[in-house]
Amino acid sequence: MERRNFIIKSASAGALALTGAKVLANTSAETEPQHKTVYFHYLLFWLKPELTPAQVEDFANFFEGLKKLPYVKNVRYGKPANSTPRPVMDNSFTYNASMEFDSLEDLETYGKLDGHLALVAQYKPFFNKMMVHDSVYIQ
Repeated sequence: MERRNFIIKSASAGALALTGAKVLANTSAETEPQHKTVYFHYLLFWLKPELTPAQVEDFANFFEGLKKLPYVKNVRYGKPANSTPRPVMDNSFTYNASMEFDSLEDLETYGKLDGHLALVAQYKPFFNKMMVHDSVYIQ
């Protein structure tokens, strides 16, 4: 009976408790996950059809350059997946990117950086259409 009381007291005190093969996680206020607001800058690009395959591949350097700029927490980029077509899907773009920022101020400051503007000017001749979606997520 002593062991059972120890486990119950430990669990209620915020420690880990074993129940069979399962571990009950500590849920005390000190370890509760902090809710964080995250801002995403989502980009879609339709490159010009007359670009060579090498130019299309070179466009990835645009995103690599964005990764080096201040305020940017994460950049992921890619091309359309070969998903089964369905009415709600638009895979007509050439490249997409998702960028993460800690605040709306960081996102908007990043957009005005000389480095950002220089990359846009360098790669703007590659695309004939671009679409941007900014979103805020609360985790």
